[in-house]
Amino acid sequence: MQTTVAIATIALIVHSLSAVVWVGGMFFAHQILRPAALALEPGPRFELWDRVLSRFFSWVIAAIVLILASGFAMVYGVFAGFPGIGLPIDLMTGIGVVMMLIFFHVYFAPFRRFRRAVARRDWAPASRQLAQIRVLVGINLLLGLLTIAIATSGPYWA
Repeated sequence: MQTTVAIATIALIVHSLSAVVWVGGMFFAHQILRPAALALEPGPRFELWDRVLSRFFSWVIAAIVLILASGFAMVYGVFAGFPGIGLPIDLMTGIGVVMMLIFFHVYFAPFRRFRRAVARRDWAPASRQLAQIRVLVGINLLLGLLTIAIATSGPYWA
């Protein structure tokens, strides 16, 4: 029993902090940095976004690894698997998988094209790719906020 409590405690802390890094970073980028960066000329603005997203996406990859590891540690180390674990956790898992798929699409498609356009100093395609990234990050932000709402309210659903 003591081992189960320790696993649950550590996994929940890691899981929560990783989600805060990912969702909080999306909120900051989408709602704070983006409007502020619009005042910059295209060159400096896109170069800023290139540096910001490169650093942030490294943190997101780490957060995804930690979210998966801690989530599975809780599911299998505390609850002995998915059967009967409950709707809130099933929803969080499903939404989390969708968020990860969206992130990896952003990372391997529009972000790569964005970086190539910035390296060429070709601002029109950079602008199009950044707009696509913004939309997808906005969707992921909404999904992340929904997941947090489920995580915090889920224990009270029964």
